[in-house]
Amino acid sequence: MAVLAIQPAPFFASKNRAFWNLQLAGWGAAFVLRGASALANGQPPSLLVLILVTTFTGFSISCILSVIYRQLIRRQPLVTWGVTALVLLVAVMCHASIDAWVQGIYYAGSRETTFAQRFIGLIYIPLTLLGGWSALYYAINYFLTVEEQADRLERLEAQTTAAQLAMLRYQLNPHFLFNTLNSISTLVLLKQTEPANAMLTRLSGFLRHTLITEPGSQVSLAQEIETLQLYLDIERMRFEERLRTHFEIDDAALAAQLPSMLLQPIVENAIKYAVTPQEEGARISITARVLGERLRITIEDTGPGLEEPLRLDQLDVDRLRKVSEPGKPVSTGVGLANIRNRLIQAYGDAQLFETRSEAGGGFTVLIEIPYIRATAASPDLAAAAPLNPAATPSRTSSAETGRVIPLNPQRSLGS
Repeated sequence: MAVLAIQPAPFFASKNRAFWNLQLAGWGAAFVLRGASALANGQPPSLLVLILVTTFTGFSISCILSVIYRQLIRRQPLVTWGVTALVLLVAVMCHASIDAWVQGIYYAGSRETTFAQRFIGLIYIPLTLLGGWSALYYAINYFLTVEEQADRLERLEAQTTAAQLAMLRYQLNPHFLFNTLNSISTLVLLKQTEPANAMLTRLSGFLRHTLITEPGSQVSLAQEIETLQLYLDIERMRFEERLRTHFEIDDAALAAQLPSMLLQPIVENAIKYAVTPQEEGARISITARVLGERLRITIEDTGPGLEEPLRLDQLDVDRLRKVSEPGKPVSTGVGLANIRNRLIQAYGDAQLFETRSEAGGGFTVLIEIPYIRATAASPDLAAAAPLNPAATPSRTSSAETGRVIPLNPQRSLGS
C-alpha cells in the first residue's frame, strides 16, 4: 500500500485558522497566568470564575477589534494609527468598565469601593492585554503582507529570468539555421540530392533534439556534448576535413549540470571565424574538468584570433573592422555576449567567463561555473535522443569516412 507523503503546511497558510489558533492560545495563556497568580497569592478558587469572565470579555472585544483593524490596515498611515488609537481607547474603557462591574458584583458587601475606584484600579490590565494584542495583530499582518510581496516579487523575477533565458536561447537559432539552409540550397542547385538529403536529415534530428529541451533548462554535460555532436555532424558535411575537433572530457565532468545549448554557439562562432576564413580550416578543442567544486570548460580554436582583446561589456564593431584583415569575417561578439548574459542569469557572480586571443593566432573561451550534478533526463528528451553519458565524450565523427571512431576521454583526442 502506497504511503502518501505528508507535505508540511506553513502556520499562516490559512489565515483564518491561524487567527483563531492564536486567539485561543493567547487568551488561554492569559487566563492560566492570572489564575495561577491568584491561587499562588492565597485567593479562593471561586476567583477563577471572575478571571474567566474578564478573560472572555477580552477575547470578545479583541474579535471586534480584529474586524475594525482589518478595515484600517489598508488605509493611509495617518488614518490607520489615529483611528486605531481612538478605537483602542474605547475598547480599553469598555473592558475596564465590565471588569469593574463584575468585581462589584463578586465583592458585593465585602469591599466598600466605588465603581470609579474599581475602574481606575483595573484599567491597566485591559490596557496591557488589548494594547499588546493590537501590536501583535498589526505586526503579524504587516509581516504577512511583506512575505506576500516578497513571494510575488520572487515569482516575477523567476518569470523574468525564464523569459530572458528563452530570448537569449532563441536568439541563437537563426544564425545556425541560415548557414545550414544556405548550404542545403547550394547542394540542391548543384543537384547533389544525396548530400542535401543527408544534411536535411541531420538538421531535423538536431532541431528535434534542441526544441524538446525547454529554454533555460539545465542538462548534463554528456547531453550537451551529444547535442554538440549532432551539430558538428552537419558542419562536417560543409567543411569536411577542414573541420577538426578534439574532445578531452573528464569522467567526473560528464554528470555536471549546465544551461542547455551553452556550448553550441561558441563552437559555431569558432567555425565561422576560424574554420571558414582559412583554406586549411582549423582545429577546435573542447576540454572539461572538475576542479574542486567548480566545472571548467575551455573551447579553443586555431583560427586567426583577434589583434585586440574583445570586450564583451562594450562592443565596438568599427574597431574590430579596423583590426580584421580584409575579406575575413568580422566578429561583433554578439554570440559571446549572449553566452555571458545566460551565465549571469543562471549563476550570477558565481560564474566566470573569459576570452583570450594569442598574438600568433587562436582564440580561447573559458567558462567556469559551480559543479552541480545533473538530475536524470526527462523521458521525452531521452526518447528523442538517447544519451550514453559514458560514451558521449569518447567518440567523434570522421570527416573522411563518416565512421564513428572510439576514443579514450582521458587522453588528448582529435578527429
